[in-house]
Parts: sequence; C-alpha cells; structure tokens
Amino acid sequence: MEYPSKRLTEVIDEIAKLPGIGKRTALRLALYLLKQPVSQSQDLAQSILKFRTEVKHCKICHNISDKDICDICNNTARNHQLICVVEDVRDVMAIESTGEYKGVYHVLGGLISPLDGIGPSDLTIDKLIKRLENDSIDEIVLALSSTVDGDTTNFYIYRKISALTVQQPKISTIARGISIGEELEYADEVTLARSILNRIPFEKSIKQS
Repeated sequence: MEYPSKRLTEVIDEIAKLPGIGKRTALRLALYLLKQPVSQSQDLAQSILKFRTEVKHCKICHNISDKDICDICNNTARNHQLICVVEDVRDVMAIESTGEYKGVYHVLGGLISPLDGIGPSDLTIDKLIKRLENDSIDEIVLALSSTVDGDTTNFYIYRKISALTVQQPKISTIARGISIGEELEYADEVTLARSILNRIPFEKSIKQS
C-alpha cells in the first residue's frame, strides 16, 4: 500500500514491528496519534524511552524492576524459603494476579529449546543453583508451561538440584490443571491458583508423564 506521507510510512513500519500488530493496526494507531495533541506523542515516546533505558532486572530473581532488588524480593513478609521458577516476567504477573502465592520467584528468561538454539547457559539456571547453595531454601516450585520445552527445562533443573551436595530442597511442580501445551500466562486466574496450591512432588509428575 502506498501512503501519502514518508513520515507516516516510517511510523507504520516501526509500529508494525511489534508482536501481534499488522500494517492495518499500525496505520490505525498512527492516524490516531496524528489526531491527538503533540504532547501525547511526546509523553508516549518519553515513557517508552525511559522504560527501555531505566528498567532493570532484579539481581536476585531477575524479574524486571525499577531498582536493583525488586519489591517482591525486598518484601520481608514473603516466604523467602519458597521459590517459584518461571519462564519470564509475564508468568510472575500471572501468578501474582491470583493472590495465592506468598513465596518469591526465579525468572529463567526462557526455556531450553534445542531447535531454537537455546541451551541451559542462555538461561539463569546456574544463578538459581547458586541461590540454593547460598541460601536455606525449603521448596522449589517448577511453574513452567506444559510444553515439550517446559518439560525439558523442568527435568534439567530437577537433575541439577538433585546433584547438589548441600541440603536439597523439596522439588514440586504445579498441578496439571494447566492443559498440556498451554502457556502459563494464558491460564485463567482460578485454574492457575489451584495449580499452585495443589502442586505435586516433581518425581510423581515424571511417573505420570
């Protein structure tokens, strides 16, 4: 499609690079911004720039944060002996929205996926193991998506923890209220909450699969 303005074309091309947004949606958003006060576009541009340059990853759990240590890790009311291992920050938000989980987190930053060239060294698994070596942890909850990559990552972490020479924490996984192949962030809050509360020992999940 030919656009009447080079600047419009540039904006559409940039917006269309975002996931889930095609050229038509990008055009609609661009024309919407054109109708709004210039200050709104300036505020939007500034907020995006600040988000990209100022947001950090928590030094403990690797969740995103405005500070070096996130609010969850800084919260003394949370159970710091209970760590929930998740794929990314969207899963933290999904679990937090249930209001049922009171422990802390560890964000892997992805899943082991040989087909995509993602191995254990590309994730924060080694940093998780160091947390277990340095801190007294009672339980690890493996809350990864019920996919092949999720199961592969679960088993790898299970093997790494089982090889620890320090006192090993209990290892559990969320109950299969989450359908096979379903990603955690798309599960409804009630199902996700029940899956966390009714978690099972990881060894049992291996026997069931």
